[in-house]
Amino acid sequence: MWRSRFLRGAGCLLLGTGCSPCKPSHLPPWRYLSFYQPCFKPVLQNSFEKRLRPHVALYFCRTLRKDAKSIIDFPVQPLTVTDIKQYLRSKDIPFHDGYSCLHAPSIFLEPAPEGSGRENYSLFIDKTTGQFLCKETLVEGSWEDLQDCIEVMLNEGQTSISPNVLLGFPESLEEQEEREMEMKEVQRIWSSSVPFSDLLEEEVQLVKTMFQIGKLTNATLKKFGVRFFKPTKSLVFPWFSGRDSSLRGVKLLSAAMKDDRQVVYTEATVPKVSRYHNLFGLPLIGRKDGEVVLTGREVDSMAVSQATGLPSLALPRGVSCLPPILLPYLEQFKKVTLWLGGDMRSWEASKIFSRKLGLKRCSLIRPGEFQPCPSEALAQARNLVRIVKASIPAAHKSIVSFKQLREDVYGELANVEQVAGIQWSRFLELNRILKGHRKGELTVFTGPTGSGKTTFISECALDLCMQGVNTLWGSFEINNVRLAKIMLTQFAKQRLEENLDQYDMWADKFEDLPLYFMTFHGQQNIKTVLDTMQHAVYLYDISHVIIDNLQFMMGQENLSLDKFAVQDHIIGAFRKFATNSCCHVTLIIHPRKEEDDKELQTASIFGTAKASQEADNVLILQEKKLVTCPGRRSLQVAKNRFDGDVGIFPLEFNKASLTFSPPVKGKQKIRKVKVDKNNSTEETEEFELKETSEKPVKPAKAKTSKTVKGSAAGKGSTD
Repeated sequence: MWRSRFLRGAGCLLLGTGCSPCKPSHLPPWRYLSFYQPCFKPVLQNSFEKRLRPHVALYFCRTLRKDAKSIIDFPVQPLTVTDIKQYLRSKDIPFHDGYSCLHAPSIFLEPAPEGSGRENYSLFIDKTTGQFLCKETLVEGSWEDLQDCIEVMLNEGQTSISPNVLLGFPESLEEQEEREMEMKEVQRIWSSSVPFSDLLEEEVQLVKTMFQIGKLTNATLKKFGVRFFKPTKSLVFPWFSGRDSSLRGVKLLSAAMKDDRQVVYTEATVPKVSRYHNLFGLPLIGRKDGEVVLTGREVDSMAVSQATGLPSLALPRGVSCLPPILLPYLEQFKKVTLWLGGDMRSWEASKIFSRKLGLKRCSLIRPGEFQPCPSEALAQARNLVRIVKASIPAAHKSIVSFKQLREDVYGELANVEQVAGIQWSRFLELNRILKGHRKGELTVFTGPTGSGKTTFISECALDLCMQGVNTLWGSFEINNVRLAKIMLTQFAKQRLEENLDQYDMWADKFEDLPLYFMTFHGQQNIKTVLDTMQHAVYLYDISHVIIDNLQFMMGQENLSLDKFAVQDHIIGAFRKFATNSCCHVTLIIHPRKEEDDKELQTASIFGTAKASQEADNVLILQEKKLVTCPGRRSLQVAKNRFDGDVGIFPLEFNKASLTFSPPVKGKQKIRKVKVDKNNSTEETEEFELKETSEKPVKPAKAKTSKTVKGSAAGKGSTD
């Protein structure tokens, strides 16, 4: 398996040097960049490395558990911070209450002599999940693992326990080979990359122009240990361990030029992104630093450090996720300023991340015309010190005035497209009516039994997931294996049963998507489901949850209660969760039994009117059961609280790929053109074929899809 991963590609090469750079596109990073060659000489040390005393680590710190699984399970009784504190007190273990973690003396180190005043509170326990990390030994694990260690230590009458006690989990041969190959790859890329001090001045200027970092000085690049990898013309950002400054991974930022002469930027990490927990710039943080600026990109972090002199760190996955395993490294800061970017998506991520870090100590920098991302602000010669000082506190009161909301309202008016949400790439008609996929909304989806509700919504969710939307599936009707098979087929757009030789290739790509599954199947209790959803939002920053379907959560409730009252309670709980967690919830509900020749309406949704009242969007999959020709199915947007537009458009089901989205088709006919003297006929004809095949699909005409605007929209929806 690791061989197929490391042969996946050689990165993005810059197609030309005479390109005109544009703004970096914030694309979701692809997971691997690999150059399958033997390792070269050991890593050379520069002044930066000598100061930090690094060495190339040929192994990772063995953690107690495997990487984050794509299947999410949750204990029957959720852990609370009160439970953690009571257990520590019962074992006479002292602790301090931090912002997001409890600080305790590490049981994996020999305690300091009494009265020495050198008590080392290096064990951090997450208040929400109980996950622990010892910053001195880098041992990490679950709350159950920590309890086991404490019990063993106390039963043996010891004052500490060896970290190797819990490092004995068996690792498969495949995992060992993959881990070794990753570290060899890290070493090879790092040793083959060149410090900027070793490049010619012309090369340095060209690289800075290519990546739009012309205002960053060579001293700043050297300070952060940034190098240049010539084979793929990539910037190399190192991941140095905060404990011993060992090299644990690299991130490569590559540039490539599109056909329209614009430069796009892509990221790649080694090791793969699920194990890449870097805080870029961490070795430069002093023990007494009490303030930090968190950014979404490495170049932004360097820009802040250079212009303000403040400690600055970059998150490994930008605005998509803040892994809880990184929270212990941020506990020392009394003030955290989040400056994740200059768009609305970065602003939303800042508000979500501040909840994990602690609202009282967080300040946010609102995006705007005069407050772009740090690298752009530096390029525009803006005063970054003034921008940081003008940050607003994340904590707010329950009641606010328009004066406090004024800038938020202006931001929505000035960024209409970004506020509308993430666009679907497979369903252009949904973009035209719903305008986009937005956080914090509740979507109710219904359709006749057997019409393909699960298949359609899985493709919708897959479309968004491919664009970096962290997605959690709760399928109570279809088991996860079957659901994953459907989504993989939709992802590959072909029957993999007939192309098993391509399975590993597509499975590797599919595995890299931010997609997770609940382990529930059949009837479930609503509290357990909500606890699991909250757990997933905290751990993986889930922004889209699909529940298939509502009826499977009603069987576990009190049978003496009215079933409609139970359903209303569940819908209200999901509505509250979507709003409080700033997470989009898509809820599938079966309709009432209707006549085969009648179309479904909003009133056809099973239960009372609360479902359609609480929902921001109501989607209905219409099916003409008495029709077998094309045009049998259509999707109706019956409610759209965002701007009131409703409408209907046809769907065509492709059985081979299990998709409802229209295939991208181009003209296959080669037109006869004049042959230029410098070009052959064959070359000219191939160019024409490529141009016609890449034309986007035009939206359906008004004859096949209808949209109702303004006051007329209210007639088709229930508020």
